[in-house]
Amino acid sequence: MSRWRGRGWVVPLCVLVATVLGVVPLPEAVQPLRPFWLALIVAWMVIELPERFGIGRAFLLGLLADMVYGSLLGEHALRLVLLTFVLQHFRARMRFFPLLQQAMVIGVLLFADRGLTALLHLVLGQAAQPWLWWGAPLVGMLLWPPLFVLLDRLGHGRRGR
Repeated sequence: MSRWRGRGWVVPLCVLVATVLGVVPLPEAVQPLRPFWLALIVAWMVIELPERFGIGRAFLLGLLADMVYGSLLGEHALRLVLLTFVLQHFRARMRFFPLLQQAMVIGVLLFADRGLTALLHLVLGQAAQPWLWWGAPLVGMLLWPPLFVLLDRLGHGRRGR
């Protein structure tokens, strides 16, 4: 925790940037490939800052995301709480995985998140998403290693553990 003294601005800034990246307009052709930025930031916080970020904060952040994105109240909260719960369970192992292996685990979790989202939309009677929509977890998985290194350097000043 002492590593974060004086770097308290990193987490709020990351959440703000992730939220903005979730609403910034993209060309129609690549819109379905937008990664779940907030989930990537939450995953990093659960892995690297378990004493500062847990299920309660994931829930509150999810409710905030629901309001910002205009989605069903509780949808993002449910998604982020489930992601946080799974990552908390496997955190001790994941922390020591190489970045590429971490990226594969994050990719699986993002695909599971897409499945949950598709199921929720199906139950609500909403139109099915295009096939390209299923590519967003792959984009998130590819972004994980550079994002993790960037956030680690911002927060700790180095990758060392």
